Order: sequence, then structure tokens, then C-alpha cells
Amino acid sequence: MNTGPIKDLGRTFDLVADAYDAARPGYPDEVYRALSELSGVELDGATTVDVGAGTGIMTHALRARGSHVIAVDPGEAMLARLVSKAGRPNGTRVSALLADGNALPLADEVADLVTYAQSWHWLDPVASIAEARRVLRPKGAIVGCWNLNHAAQAEWLAAYEARLAAEVPAYWGPAVEQWSVPPIAAAFEVIEERWIPWTRLIGIDDFLLDLRSHSYMAALSAQRADEVVERQRAALREEFPEGVLSVPMRVYLAVGR
Repeated sequence: MNTGPIKDLGRTFDLVADAYDAARPGYPDEVYRALSELSGVELDGATTVDVGAGTGIMTHALRARGSHVIAVDPGEAMLARLVSKAGRPNGTRVSALLADGNALPLADEVADLVTYAQSWHWLDPVASIAEARRVLRPKGAIVGCWNLNHAAQAEWLAAYEARLAAEVPAYWGPAVEQWSVPPIAAAFEVIEERWIPWTRLIGIDDFLLDLRSHSYMAALSAQRADEVVERQRAALREEFPEGVLSVPMRVYLAVGR
């Protein structure tokens, strides 16, 4: 959970905004189908507040499916990349607010959906949900989702996570015994949960660029982060000399009405 001011969190992720924008994975189509099915909200025409939008992975995917999206994030560099995508040939127009998800600068009952894609665990668990309820219309829904490496499905991936746990003091992931998905389900009166498996095919260099985008890596000095990445690169290239990884993934999706 978040242990410091949101503005500090924004600065932390701004440090790794380039890596985040270039290498974080998107969500498979099944996530958006399940989101609509479980919430009862049609994405086409819905107004969605995407809290902790980052560089816009979910923001632009929802907009491409017809939603009007209001992106909220405390990181200036992260939001700048989100907005810049609107000018690309395949980009989409969005509204972007530099703001804290614990205190949304929005009127009451303006949204059909409030989404937290890879972000709710950084917020206050009570204040954030109270704000989501405030800005939602009566039949609206709150959605949390996390894209996770499914380390139990591949020995090489479990070994990769174990190396991170051994080398990175702030690491939080499947190699830590206490690790679990964020407890967003406990914040709702009514909850639907779903696990959605998928496979990510990615080159080793991009996989390690994704690694650099995580907060526990941003907490390291530049030299220390480089050392961690290079040791991981050596181990992965030894096991996969062709340089391509098939990464078992799964999305945890939680929807509250």
C-alpha cells in the first residue's frame, strides 16, 4: 500500500516514465469484455475516470472502445506521455488531470466507471473508494485490475522473480511469501472477481526495460539498477539464446457495483 505522499509517488514514476511508456504490457481483449460483462456498463459511450492512468495503457484502450475517458495521475511526466499519444496517427483524444486519486477534482455523479489499472494499491483504501463512489452515477461500477507475471507457470520466471527478491530491497512480487493481489475486493459491498490468463511474447531487452519501470527499481541508484538488469540479462540470455521470451501472465480483475 502507499506509504508516502501521492506527490512523491508521482515523482517516483516520473523517473521511469520512458521505460513505463515503452515496455509495460497492455491488457488482452478479454479484460475489456469481462469488465463490461461484470459491471453491466457498455464501454461505448460510457464516461470513465481512469485513476492512476500513468502513460495511458488503459486510458487509450477504453477510448478506442468508445468511452470518454478522464485520466487522473499525480505524475507530470507520465501524463505528458499519455497526452502525447493523442497526437500520434493511431492515438485517441482524452482528458487528463494532474491530481490525486484520494481527492478527485470532479463533480458528483459524473462517471459510469472508475478504473484503477495497476494503481489502486498506491492509494488510501478508504478515501479512494469513497471518492470513486462520490463521482459514480447510481448504476456505475468500480474496477481494479492488475497485470501479473504468473511465475508458478514457468520455472525460469520463478527463478527471475527469486533473483529480484534477493537483490532488490523494495521488491514486492510472487517471490515474497506474503505477496498477494491488492485487497480491493474488501472495499466493496458486492464484488465480482476474475482471473484472465494470457501469454506475452517479448524480447529480453524489452522485458528488462519493463523491469526498470517498477517502483522498486526506481528506488535503486542508477548504478545499482544497471547491475541488477545486467545480471538478469545474462541469466535470461543463457537460458534463451534466441532472445525471445514467452511470459505466462494473468490479469486479476475485480468489479464492484
